[in-house]
Amino acid sequence: MTAEAMVTSPFAGSATRADGPLRIALLTYKGNPFCGGQGVYVRHLSRELVRLGHSVEVIGAQPYPVLDTGATLTELPSLDLYRSPDPFRTPGRDEYRDWIDALEVATMWTGGFPEPLTFSLRARRHLAARAGEFDVIHDNQTLGYGLLGQLGAPLVTTIHHPITVDRQLELDAAQDRKKRLSVRRWYAFTRMQERVARRLPSVLTVSGTSKQEIVQHLGVRDERVHVVHIGADTDLWSPDPSVAEVPGRIVTTSSADVPLKGLVYLVEALAKLRTERPDAHLVVVGKRAEDGPVARAIETYGLQDAVRFVKGITDAQLVDLVRGAQVACVPSLYEGFSLPAAEAMATGTPLVATTGGAIPEVAGPDGETCLAVPTGDAGALAAALGRLLGDPLLRARLGAAGRERVLARFTWARAAEGTAAHYRAAVESAVRTRPGR
Repeated sequence: MTAEAMVTSPFAGSATRADGPLRIALLTYKGNPFCGGQGVYVRHLSRELVRLGHSVEVIGAQPYPVLDTGATLTELPSLDLYRSPDPFRTPGRDEYRDWIDALEVATMWTGGFPEPLTFSLRARRHLAARAGEFDVIHDNQTLGYGLLGQLGAPLVTTIHHPITVDRQLELDAAQDRKKRLSVRRWYAFTRMQERVARRLPSVLTVSGTSKQEIVQHLGVRDERVHVVHIGADTDLWSPDPSVAEVPGRIVTTSSADVPLKGLVYLVEALAKLRTERPDAHLVVVGKRAEDGPVARAIETYGLQDAVRFVKGITDAQLVDLVRGAQVACVPSLYEGFSLPAAEAMATGTPLVATTGGAIPEVAGPDGETCLAVPTGDAGALAAALGRLLGDPLLRARLGAAGRERVLARFTWARAAEGTAAHYRAAVESAVRTRPGR
């Protein structure tokens, strides 16, 4: 439905019991699960919250969230300035609806990224028109000025990890002054996010590492940040012995042009590995960059036939792709959690992963549930990949141990239970501090 076609929650007007169903507004400025981890978070968390008996309305902008049965979607459209196939487009005059649209375009024209701010302003206006319909509002890392102040319900915010980390990694990878200026302009919104984060009453994050980064980088008080681990859909991401293992296949999930993902080091490792194992090849779930360090490395090492990028496949096809790999790899320089690690482990596919950010928190101890290597070390990656490809018993042991770790610690059902507990704490806190009590 559109913002104009509003639907009143079936619980509207009812008192929220301590153990009763909650009316939840889940905000996401970019919610498509094929665009990154935030969209995956919205899809699976909303489904599991509904299974717990809550009413969940996802309010999102383009690319719109993909939701499972139960949660409802309210579209809060932006101007969709970065859509394919015409990103950074200039809208036609008849597309402008109000001053927020003008602000969105002006920010893009000056090299900035406007969506967190403009979505928060639209969301504030939308929520004001629906005061009393929700018991709690959950913001999925928008961190925009529009979400400060009274919104009609208590606010809980998820910060997956501080985007300031992404900004610094891109600045470190920039090769000249012009590129660094461009990176600073694009990430100018992080100043807003830092200011907003410090004023939030309740912050959820996905790992202990992310909590430390939020406290250190954003200045949020430690007692306001709570860890609720996310995880894999272990029914979908599960072993299937009928899927044939492809000799030499290594699979990773990565955007080629994002330095944080460390794909260039994996490509270099593949080149080293193929001198001893010519059948080794890499399947990358993500978009191929036509230029940049990864494209240049593929060409330099002559790996055009050994590296394949796949995009736009179904969930079932993706799971079978991972099941058929002999090794899954997470070469990232930093991750706030690493869903690809948890999902690969859930299929029983053995994992090689770096020690960047929260990855060890997910992947577990080296030699027990994965093989762990330092960040940015192509030689160490090549050695670990070669060790696993050459040892079927080690692959079987790590794969089985990895799935057990995910089942015990990282499932969406557990994530929903933990999140709902913090919703109730936010509601109770709001009642205690209400004027007149």
